[in-house]
Amino acid sequence: MAKEKVLIAVKTYPVISESYTELACTAGFREDGSWIRLYPVPFRLLEEGKRYEKYQWVEVDVARNTRDQRPESHKVLNVDGMVLLNRVDTGKNRDWAERRRLILKRNKIYTNKKEIIRKAHANELSLVIFKPAKITGFVIEDAENPDWDPQKLQTIQDKLKQGNFFDEQNLADFQPVRKLPHKFSYRFLDDEGIESKLMIEDWEIGALYWHCLEAYGPVEAPKKVREKYMDEIAATKDLYLFLGTTREHHAKKAPNPFVIVGTFYPPHETQASLL
Repeated sequence: MAKEKVLIAVKTYPVISESYTELACTAGFREDGSWIRLYPVPFRLLEEGKRYEKYQWVEVDVARNTRDQRPESHKVLNVDGMVLLNRVDTGKNRDWAERRRLILKRNKIYTNKKEIIRKAHANELSLVIFKPAKITGFVIEDAENPDWDPQKLQTIQDKLKQGNFFDEQNLADFQPVRKLPHKFSYRFLDDEGIESKLMIEDWEIGALYWHCLEAYGPVEAPKKVREKYMDEIAATKDLYLFLGTTREHHAKKAPNPFVIVGTFYPPHETQASLL
């Protein structure tokens, strides 16, 4: 058991869980710059005052998650004891200088696909900052199943009605998050020219899709997501990918166990900002 101060940098789109209703993988950086994964965290079931934002410092009591072999994985021992601290803003000129310092200056930036896969298979890591040599595409695919598994969803809803989740809260009206009808992926090259196609599981892309759906309708919404991630982020920003292995694929040593759990896209540094 240890109290950790963590800068939240990753919050994935939730999935439903019969044990926890729904879960979002959360990860960030300790004060020394090292990665830590906080899982499982039923984010939308947290009290309003405990719902952390990205790039916000939090203080939590954690312990190594012995059910998860990935070396960065820890469990939050006392969700009610979580303390939200200051959020790191983008800066007066939106240059992201402090975010760059906290995230990029204190951590290894990987550029080689084979290296991170080898280290994941050796269980040396499961979270990395990756700098693509080039983004080559943005792929939109229909989800295999547009809705959550109905049997699992019914089990969750029955337990909610019975008050079996978080007994101190009245969650009878809680509605699990909508499943995304599309999968969004980046194609990119590493420093040897080897291409990868990895799904983006960041909460931000899900929230963007639902916003675009409401504003533009089902035909235009995926196009608007592509415009954001290709025409704006990939084309004009200094893009880094937060990659994480999934628990299942990490354990099985899958050929590529990583997915994109977050994006970090400050503006390109100018000569003046480097002085």
